[in-house]
Amino acid sequence: MTRLLSTASVEPGQRLAYWTDMVCETYVQLECDPGAGERSIEGEIASDRVATLGLSRVTSTAQRVQRTPARIARANEDYVLVSIQARGEGYVSQDGRTAHLKPGDFALYDSTCPYELRFDGPFRQYVLMIPGPTLRASLPDTRRLTATAVRGERGAGRLMITMIRALAADIALLAPESAAAVADSVTHILIAGLSALPQARQAPPSHLAALHREQIKACVRARLRDPGLSVAGIAAALRLSPSTLHRAWAGEPCSLADWIWTQRLEAARRDLCSPAQAKRSVSDIAFSWGFNDAAHFSRAFRARFGCAPRELRATTLGKG
Repeated sequence: MTRLLSTASVEPGQRLAYWTDMVCETYVQLECDPGAGERSIEGEIASDRVATLGLSRVTSTAQRVQRTPARIARANEDYVLVSIQARGEGYVSQDGRTAHLKPGDFALYDSTCPYELRFDGPFRQYVLMIPGPTLRASLPDTRRLTATAVRGERGAGRLMITMIRALAADIALLAPESAAAVADSVTHILIAGLSALPQARQAPPSHLAALHREQIKACVRARLRDPGLSVAGIAAALRLSPSTLHRAWAGEPCSLADWIWTQRLEAARRDLCSPAQAKRSVSDIAFSWGFNDAAHFSRAFRARFGCAPRELRATTLGKG
């Protein structure tokens, strides 16, 4: 259910403090200051969730928003956020770069490092919140991609703004069984747009290394439910030496062991969001995907997706 927060609900003298509280509650711990010559901020935030993906629409007057080292130290929040400009213009600054966003453009920033958002006039943005580990498992060295604009005139940028606008308009009609697939689609389009940036491009692997990499992934997917699956077992099954396996895997965003964990967690997430699996317990789903310790699964799930398995199920299916 969409949650709507607005400064119109409080007295003018309280609006700046209320806006800052709204922003911190919806996103991460931040400091907000009015635009030049202004005494307050007026606006609204409409927020919702699609599986593990946070989606919000921010409409506001001019302001500057900062994620300071002090705020980071105060709260251990690990999210990658993506600002998608809908109206007006904005600036995203992080890691020594500044992205100038015009309508349709988007850029990402990382909550684990200081950043600044600046809007010199009225604006509207859509903001995606993705657990940091989720994106880092798919993109190598995201720090090279922060505060870099992906343009909205064509390609993935155009697909992103079109999809986000449609999703925001119809989110109340989204069937629970579609939530995980829609969240994955949005994440894939985001990754496609970021992967096209010059900073993300890498030398392609050799033909043999690419072949071995696909064989490794196929082997993992075929044996994902096996709790005894290991890197050594994969090498033996493919008749590759461990050194050859590791050379073939080099260049992937994470280690092979971490990738196996990622695939298992993603599979468990899909089952937890599926109405067809609603009668199964969380532990049963975890064990069916190769986990053998319910508490360890819950901790790993929260670390990756930012919420406990039961919280995700309750949000998606209304089931505790």
